[in-house]
Amino acid sequence: MNPFMKLAIEEAKQGIQNQHGGPFGAVIVKDGKVVGKGHNQVIKNNDPTCHGEIMAIKDACKTLNTFDLSGCEIYTTGYPCPMCFGAILWANIGKIHYGCDVNDTEIIGFRDKKFYEEQENNIKNLTIQVDRDACLALYEEYKNITDKTHY
Repeated sequence: MNPFMKLAIEEAKQGIQNQHGGPFGAVIVKDGKVVGKGHNQVIKNNDPTCHGEIMAIKDACKTLNTFDLSGCEIYTTGYPCPMCFGAILWANIGKIHYGCDVNDTEIIGFRDKKFYEEQENNIKNLTIQVDRDACLALYEEYKNITDKTHY
């Protein structure tokens, strides 16, 4: 067994045993060392964004004191949902190692597959553009800031 996946599974088991959420654990590795770990805490925190991968990303960012996880890899017990996949991309994590796939996750009652299948339709049906000019002005203000790393 891959030692990092073993840690991800242990993290997921911790979450299950403490009734924090589903069987999803993740660890983030850089240069062969674990720099972040997390498990699903949706139930614990009453927060649908507290997936294992998100919690591991937050932990790794805190550990490394950066929002850029370039050079890192993530090991996760389940194929990342669209939200987590997006977060992994935003964090610049270079490789995703996963255990169970979307079909496996559906069998135990999770609806990740639905989100992948309906993502484009949901975006069209749920989004309405408003006040673009005001938001463009905000973007322009941000664009003119020369040092965006020290807020």
